[in-house]
Amino acid sequence: MRRSIAVLVVVAVVAGLWSASSQSSAQAPKAGAGKAPFVPPPPKVLVTPARADTISEPRTFVGTIKPIRRSLVGSAASGRVEEYLINEGDEVKAGQPIAHLRRGIITAEVDAAKATFTMRQAELAEMEKSYQEEVDQEQAKLNHAQAELAFRQGKVQRSRSLGTSVSKELFEEDSSLAAKADASVREHQAALRMLTQGARQMKTEQARSRVAAAQAELARLEEQFDRHTMKAPFDGWVSAEHTEVGQWVQQGDPVAEVVELNQVDIEVAVVEDYVGNLHASVEGPVEVPALPKEKFTGRVAIINPQADARAHTFPVKIRVENRIENDQPLLKAGMFARVTLSVGKPTPCVLVPKDAVVLGGPTPMVFVAQPAGGKMSVRPVSVTLGPAQGTWIAAIGDVKESDQVIVEGNERVRPGQEIRVETKDVAYP
Repeated sequence: MRRSIAVLVVVAVVAGLWSASSQSSAQAPKAGAGKAPFVPPPPKVLVTPARADTISEPRTFVGTIKPIRRSLVGSAASGRVEEYLINEGDEVKAGQPIAHLRRGIITAEVDAAKATFTMRQAELAEMEKSYQEEVDQEQAKLNHAQAELAFRQGKVQRSRSLGTSVSKELFEEDSSLAAKADASVREHQAALRMLTQGARQMKTEQARSRVAAAQAELARLEEQFDRHTMKAPFDGWVSAEHTEVGQWVQQGDPVAEVVELNQVDIEVAVVEDYVGNLHASVEGPVEVPALPKEKFTGRVAIINPQADARAHTFPVKIRVENRIENDQPLLKAGMFARVTLSVGKPTPCVLVPKDAVVLGGPTPMVFVAQPAGGKMSVRPVSVTLGPAQGTWIAAIGDVKESDQVIVEGNERVRPGQEIRVETKDVAYP
């Protein structure tokens, strides 16, 4: 009985405490009461009006990838191959040696020509130095003789002006000395002419000619020496080897083949109905079956004006920037490729910038900024992509001319979302 009463008392106390706690919780104010909830501002996007234009329908052509340049490197001299420095598939740089012929004899000839050239230069320098010193010495003697002549002629004039007051002997002595000074001047003038215009000058000119001849001979032998080394004509890859160490090659024999693949050409045949719509600014997507996950873009580079007489098609080359991975070109010569070019019937369409197209879903999407209740909101449009024109592409769907399409920020908006817009100019070809 007492135990039951005690249990009832404990239950009553607990119930009272719970009731008091509930009342105090109801009376306490809620945290944050009276403050407005935080609402983030609408995201800012950049928009550009869609444009209406007329673009030719795309057509797909199948072609073969070819190197932009191909060179069959030949030997410029006859001789035995002493070193062959490359292998098929190697990357080479312009001027890089490919092979060396034996160069023992030509090396000795070059060394001898260098020694001769140095000797001729020394001879000329010695002759020119001594020659100039002799000319300067003779010029000084001539100047002294001319000064002596002027002095003696002055004395003769003074003696003549004094008349009978000067003795005859003194006058004759002054006249004799003046004549002697005049002869000395003529002697030194003749000696100077012999140095500057005579045999000594001719010997100096001959020495200069010998130097020029030695220099020309050295240049000739160095050119012959260089011909014993075959070098890569441009940056590229070795596609074929045509000789080996120990083999004798004649002048003009092929040594290796080098192809340039940093850029490649896709040669396609275009029928005469479409070739008139091609020009250098036409570009289009390139698909390579061997590289299904890779995307490339090509541009028309060469349109051959001479058609194939039997097929009535014109050879056209589409140039594509190649990519290098693991020191090897991704696009290799001989691969098949498909090129889509806008060469068909001109069709009116609506163009949007390529940045306005959002990929990754079931279909390409374009988000249009449109007014709604005094605000700007997002309208998604599913489109089908048509031919491209520079940075713009045809969007076939519910997109009209002058619609404000979102070109930046479209990856983070959702349908019906309120946005803030700013206009961005996109270059139009």
